Amino acid sequence: MGQVKPFERHRQAWTPDEIQKLHQFAKKGMALKAIAKALTRSEESVKDRAKLDQLGIAKLR
Repeated sequence: MGQVKPFERHRQAWTPDEIQKLHQFAKKGMALKAIAKALTRSEESVKDRAKLDQLGIAKLR
């Protein structure tokens, strides 16, 4: 007990609003890390969702 999870929203379903925001951020060319932070989701989650929706996410160079 008492173990803190790194992400509170572990495995939560994406809401239509979040998906819309993800699409907007991706179109603006926002970086994966910035999108993850803006949506309070893990980078892995954002990456997986973007792949599902066939979105290109800018990688930080």
